[in-house]
Amino acid sequence: MKLQHYLGGLENLGPVDLEKQVFVQAWEKRIFGIHTVMMAESAHLVEALPKYPVDTLPTTFKSDWTWASLRTGAEGMQPFEYFKFRYYEKWLGGISGFFVDKGYIGGDELKSKADFYRKEPDAPLPDKPSAPIREQIVRYLMEGDSGLRPYADAPLYARDDTVTIADPVAVDHTRLPGYLRNKRGKVVEVYPGAFAYFVNTGLDGIGEPMPVYRVAFEAAQIWGEEKSEPNTTIYADLFEAYLQPPR
Repeated sequence: MKLQHYLGGLENLGPVDLEKQVFVQAWEKRIFGIHTVMMAESAHLVEALPKYPVDTLPTTFKSDWTWASLRTGAEGMQPFEYFKFRYYEKWLGGISGFFVDKGYIGGDELKSKADFYRKEPDAPLPDKPSAPIREQIVRYLMEGDSGLRPYADAPLYARDDTVTIADPVAVDHTRLPGYLRNKRGKVVEVYPGAFAYFVNTGLDGIGEPMPVYRVAFEAAQIWGEEKSEPNTTIYADLFEAYLQPPR
């Protein structure tokens, strides 16, 4: 992972922002709302466990958009830009870039509209969603989606198995914490079923449905005795692709 997404074990990164409000400024709520609507209209929902009528929604949005899409957009930011912007400014950048990349809006048109609303903040916004889309959004908020998918094969590992964490090729997006690579742990839970990740990470190994495990690690084996509190265990939920037999 790029620097801004792999801070585990690094020292002297302060100060830590202790802001407790979910939304600090009013515009942040709108960014969260846009993201939620995109999730509720995402084309991938045709495969979700709740049966959503996505293919018949009266919308021109025909792309996949999930939390993975949002993370991928943030991870694509230049590190110094990433640390400069606020949390929901990163969301805004990722969402805007997605719409431009997919051809829903041109870069010049986006800039023109942004300039217009800066000058005319009270100008009417585009039409609100139609009734079917509103119903879809509300239902999605109530029922959501899950990576849980059908899977026929048995898990490769069982509870109490010792495993070594893989060290796959570095890619643009991963769900494997860098500080766990090549570390040894013990499987403490095998989650029922299998889970897909909504972005295929290529050589990193995840995307299609696979078992997921909770793995326990002794903190001292990760950080070292001098930087770990005694009797401390670290738990991580990991896709099967990230596990290997003990070396």
